[in-house]
Amino acid sequence: MKLAGILAISLFLFVHSASAQNTLLQKQGYTSAVGIKFYPVGVSFKHFVAANKAVDLYAYFQDGTRVTGLYEFHGSLSNTGGLKWYAGPGTHIHFYDYEHGGGVNAGVDGVVGLEYKLNKLPFAFSIDWQPSIEFGSKATFAGGWGGIGGKFTF
Repeated sequence: MKLAGILAISLFLFVHSASAQNTLLQKQGYTSAVGIKFYPVGVSFKHFVAANKAVDLYAYFQDGTRVTGLYEFHGSLSNTGGLKWYAGPGTHIHFYDYEHGGGVNAGVDGVVGLEYKLNKLPFAFSIDWQPSIEFGSKATFAGGWGGIGGKFTF
């Protein structure tokens, strides 16, 4: 009897989760995406945790390797179809290569940008600005991060 109850609850949660994912897909156009971003060059993974909130992870390859995590808030621009704005805070850790002095620094980031999801095709394109403050031996404000990106959505 206990097993039947656990199975019933599990089935309910699975169906409820699938229904929530379907609603999310209808509102945003996708739930996850992988892609590339130019300047600096990096790879990305984005996943929506709610209809208007996403976690965006990047691995950049400039002066070493920089791993960045952003929590983004998304909103629609009226009468623009697949065009959305996004903004949010984040953090990063930067592993400098030996050509740039080596070492590891951490920092805080922000992002503001626009994203366009193509209708009926699994692609989205973005442009953004990602300023950051880095702490440690290379403490600095970097206002030149950001760029143009392309993503495969699913």
